[in-house]
Amino acid sequence: MPRFSANLSMLFTELPFEERFAAAAKAGFKTVEYMFPYDYPAEKLAALLRDNSLSQVLFNLPAGNWDGGERGIAVIGDREAEFKEGVAKAIIYAKALNVPLVNCLVGKAVEPEAVVRPRLVERLRYAADQFAPHNITLLVEPLNTFDMPGFYLNYTAQALQILDEVGRPNAKVQYDVYHAQRMEGELLQTIKNNLARIGHIQIADNPGRNQPGNGEIHYKNLLNGLDAMGYKGWVGLEYKPAPDTVASLQWIPAHGFSL
Repeated sequence: MPRFSANLSMLFTELPFEERFAAAAKAGFKTVEYMFPYDYPAEKLAALLRDNSLSQVLFNLPAGNWDGGERGIAVIGDREAEFKEGVAKAIIYAKALNVPLVNCLVGKAVEPEAVVRPRLVERLRYAADQFAPHNITLLVEPLNTFDMPGFYLNYTAQALQILDEVGRPNAKVQYDVYHAQRMEGELLQTIKNNLARIGHIQIADNPGRNQPGNGEIHYKNLLNGLDAMGYKGWVGLEYKPAPDTVASLQWIPAHGFSL
């Protein structure tokens, strides 16, 4: 049976962020994830998790000026010091929240590949090395070019090639089914072929990025397939709920699963 994690950056947005923890617990979730913790003191977030009997599996490294359109800084030339500061900050939060996975959104590249690729490899290697003593796994996530033009990582094979160069056992792929469907398809076979190198999976249907059952992806088959191949990680629900979060969760029993 898949283990579902509520992505609080996408679900329960009918509520202020701090109230989403209780809403997730009330709905039956045991685990949450969200994009960034850094606007809140780590102690406050730890209390929200503890008070609602939740664990947290994931958040992202600091990703630059998000409101200004940045989606990560690992590929940007003059941001090395900021990137390293972000790694240090992420470790503080991951230890306080007992989070095992930290995702690096690598950013939008404007320089030539010959410059960007070695820079990215070096910075990912640095992050993985800093994370390793704390038993934190570094993730990298390909994003589709339709929603995120200019983003550097777009395909599973591309991410794996980068990680081959990084050469660290605690560096893996965050496989987002929605992005992968838009860019390459072959979902189950790709996951099966690379299962040992996938650290986390996120889901949404396509088109629209709504909950499973609203689009073209055969989610009952896909999730049963994850069980059959022995995937032991979490499945993050990172979708736009329609018409609202609680109503959207009916896809879970409708597909034969439970929280």
